[in-house]
Amino acid sequence: MSGSASGAATPGATIRIVLVDDQALFRTGIRMVIGSQRDLEVVGEAADGREALAVVTATRPDVVLMDIRMPVMDGIEATEKVVAMPDPPRVVVLTTFDLDEAAMRAIRGGASGFLLKDSDPEFLLAAIRTVHAGTAVIAPSAVQELVARLDRTRTPVPPAFGDLTARERDIFLLAARGLSNAEIARQEFVSEATVKTHVSRVLAKLGLRDRVQLVVYAYEHGLAESS
Repeated sequence: MSGSASGAATPGATIRIVLVDDQALFRTGIRMVIGSQRDLEVVGEAADGREALAVVTATRPDVVLMDIRMPVMDGIEATEKVVAMPDPPRVVVLTTFDLDEAAMRAIRGGASGFLLKDSDPEFLLAAIRTVHAGTAVIAPSAVQELVARLDRTRTPVPPAFGDLTARERDIFLLAARGLSNAEIARQEFVSEATVKTHVSRVLAKLGLRDRVQLVVYAYEHGLAESS
């Protein structure tokens, strides 16, 4: 199974994970935490970004936990190369710092969010499942800083946004607020399948990879306030 781009795992399926970090002891700890869960499985490990590319190609995981600062090839470059693969896994970058420039670059490069290395194990496990289901994950302490940074770099709304239908704009704004497909469906009185179709069309029209980039797009262009 590869399959991150397709959304949530099928019932009973195992979420396949690759760990990328230059500290073997840290990888061991994360592997033990993940190994305690029936629906999660570590299928590969790498100590640097270049090695990560080979491991991801060989194992076809659903989610990659990617350290940012590593030798040979850092996590930013590795993330950009991983998400450029056909049917790519989702990438969550790991850092010892709150939202810094490196984490920001990784998010812009296609990461589905970032976590602090000292996050609670329960939050890490929930984050893996959430990202696999297609939703962004940002370390709670950094959400306001992320919004502030995107606000400071605001740019004009691209013409492509004008190509969205009225319903697609409504869906876009709700997704930008972080609502799940189920929550949007309840609010808009439509089925989840309909919401998923609208989100896919929005992403295609705006040239966005996933909902993380949708959120970044909304704040970068000053559209989030409308939601």
